[in-house]
Amino acid sequence: MKTNKRWYDLLTLSGYQLGLSMASNVISPLLLPALVLLYMPPEKKNTYTALVYVAGLAVAMFIQPVMGMLSDRSTAKLGRRRPFILWGALLNILFLFVIGASLLFQDSPLNSFFKSSFGVTASLVVLLLGIILLQVSSNVSQAGQQGLIPDVIQEHQRGRASGIKSVLEMFPAALVLLISPLLDKKQFWVVIGVLMVFYLVTMLVTVVFTKETPLAEKPPRPTGRPVLRMLLLTIIFVGVTQLALWMVKSSANWLPMETTSLALRVAVVGLVGLIGMAGSIFIGVYFGAQVGIGKEAKHQKSFIWWVVTRLLFLAAIGSTRNFAMFFVKDVLKVPNPATVTTYLTAVIFIFLLITSLLGGYLSDKMGRKKLLTAAGLLAFVGTAVLTFSTTIPMVLLSGVFLGLGTGTFMSANWALGTDLAPSKDAGRYLGISNLAGAGAGIVGSSIGGPLADYFNAIQPGLGYPVIFALYGGLFLLSVLLLPKIVILKHE
Repeated sequence: MKTNKRWYDLLTLSGYQLGLSMASNVISPLLLPALVLLYMPPEKKNTYTALVYVAGLAVAMFIQPVMGMLSDRSTAKLGRRRPFILWGALLNILFLFVIGASLLFQDSPLNSFFKSSFGVTASLVVLLLGIILLQVSSNVSQAGQQGLIPDVIQEHQRGRASGIKSVLEMFPAALVLLISPLLDKKQFWVVIGVLMVFYLVTMLVTVVFTKETPLAEKPPRPTGRPVLRMLLLTIIFVGVTQLALWMVKSSANWLPMETTSLALRVAVVGLVGLIGMAGSIFIGVYFGAQVGIGKEAKHQKSFIWWVVTRLLFLAAIGSTRNFAMFFVKDVLKVPNPATVTTYLTAVIFIFLLITSLLGGYLSDKMGRKKLLTAAGLLAFVGTAVLTFSTTIPMVLLSGVFLGLGTGTFMSANWALGTDLAPSKDAGRYLGISNLAGAGAGIVGSSIGGPLADYFNAIQPGLGYPVIFALYGGLFLLSVLLLPKIVILKHE
């Protein structure tokens, strides 16, 4: 029977999404870099920020789909999804304490052991542990949250429910403006406390006010093989990226420091870095498709190219955001880098919101690939402006183009994916792209961080323009590969 949920039911259903998005807008681009800067030498801050971030992403890449499968089979009295949200959120709060506890190890006697054995401080080890644990718990709860709309909302209201969810995902970009000054003042525990409150309150809103019907009996679906697939796909992405990083480091070592000009070094090492990033995505997606969809992969070339172009774009925009605060600090030399970085995020959010609202309509009228071409070119212009930015207004101008490009991309690209995925297996196919989204962050950050530190050591501040130029190259590649995609339904 057709029933309608009230607007506040749709709001509380996705309430926990606000807590998840608040944390993601604070931890990766702001809190993590600020803490790494406290714990490690400044000349290595990009490398170790990338290390911690990538370790967390690798865990997320495996945990979320596995937790999604487990929640599908849950027969808990509270429902399939809410127990995962409840326990995941409570563990999030606990593991935020672990991240905060890293501050207490700055003068620990363990520092000498970790420095002599691994070249890192005890605080960084505790931070790494906290981030990994937080990724586990966060993806437990996120797996539950993502299953609520299809479980609880009937098809005729899912568009509205998804729209509210999207607003709650984007809204924290504005709220972070209130938090960033606290990071500039090094009030880390206050920031962590705010995140704990967001996790707790939003979780309670969703768990208390959402009603689920428990499963009567567990579905007879085996989980062993899919779990092994997820593990294998994670290993593929991490392994391929580490191989690419070795190539980049080797190319830098092959060039004699005394006789190689700076321009040639930037050109050669930068080109190898771009090839490494793009190559990691190509190889990762190819093997990921073999693992995820098996023999059907050879008949789904357009879908695979769609995943490649999606990852190229996501790797570029995500990594640009992650290194923005160090760029603002080292190149613009402002006293409040976290706050200025949040201004950039807010500008991106405003223009992303505008184009994402229009993008779906325009992609139906103009065609997916035309809009994706415009998205890639706009984002490329954004990275070009950021590459040459020397003032705050220039940085904010780059955010205008990045926001326009990203909003256009997000609306048109997913529509294209739904066009290409076979209807009867759409969930399985689109799940590959969701899983590989974490792979995009692994590729862009694990190579970009060490590259930034390498060039910063040669000339202070040089590393950021180099990696932003490489991310611009990824945007262009996402456009140049669009002709590989053959669209049957819309064009």
